[in-house]
Amino acid sequence: MEPLTGSKFFTEASVDSWLAAGLVVGAALYLYGVYRLRLRGDHWPALRTFCFLVLGFGSVAVVTLSGLHAYDTSVISVHMIQHMVLSMVAPIFLALGAPVTLALRVLPKRPKATLLSVLHSRFARVVTHPLYAYAIFVINPFVLYFTGLYRVSLENSFVHELVHLHFLATGCLFFWPLLGLDPLPNRWPYPGRALLMLLSVPFHTVLGLTIMQSTTLLGGDWYPNRGLTWIDPYTDQKTAGGILWAGGEIVSVTMLGVLILQWIRQQEREARRVDRQLDREEAAAARAGQDQDQEPAEGTGEIRRAGASPSGG
Repeated sequence: MEPLTGSKFFTEASVDSWLAAGLVVGAALYLYGVYRLRLRGDHWPALRTFCFLVLGFGSVAVVTLSGLHAYDTSVISVHMIQHMVLSMVAPIFLALGAPVTLALRVLPKRPKATLLSVLHSRFARVVTHPLYAYAIFVINPFVLYFTGLYRVSLENSFVHELVHLHFLATGCLFFWPLLGLDPLPNRWPYPGRALLMLLSVPFHTVLGLTIMQSTTLLGGDWYPNRGLTWIDPYTDQKTAGGILWAGGEIVSVTMLGVLILQWIRQQEREARRVDRQLDREEAAAARAGQDQDQEPAEGTGEIRRAGASPSGG
């Protein structure tokens, strides 16, 4: 195998996996939903479509279908790039695409009722609970890299694809409730979401540093047996640990900033709502005061007219 170059990124691309088929089907369904909305005159933000298809599905395709895929079982750092994108980058943009909201707006009555029943089921409440998703998000990488499961994923292509799907699903379970665009159960207030995001930072640091400082190669003798003379597996593993450490902190801090920004905007919207409510109450109180001022005047006029009638007769 030759060194990974820019040209290899394109020439080694492959679209013959079931993951590629899933991306095509998912993109087609999303676009059809947007088309149905626009057909009936409803608006769907173009930014959501861009986030879901280009940044979300696009990032998944870049790390699983391009030339990177040809090197992900031979170069540890390439695998770690896949790990970071599938678990921490793509899920954020998929969540910003709000596919569940889109489905609820375009599905017919019966499928929509089915989807709502799933969203409100006990299973959904458990798997989307922030603490459950957090536990899976931080524990699973340790289980993968420090057990025999990682070696199995290198030797078995189907298990390898399942690991990719698992990274993506775990990231979605963690980030979707935090971003809060789709109607999922167990919605936490923004301070709780920001705290959970902050608590995820140390685990990526510990995992990255552990991989960097380990004298045992991930996967045992798998990488040395690949016979790649242009890369040293031990040095590459240090690079992989650094990618995990730095990438995890960058994404986590960025997400923390996004959550704080969302929190500020929510507070601004709430302040405007309260101001409007106070304005309505003040206007209603002013109208009530005017009505009370008019009633005695009208009553006095009637009394005066009643008193004037006998004398006029």
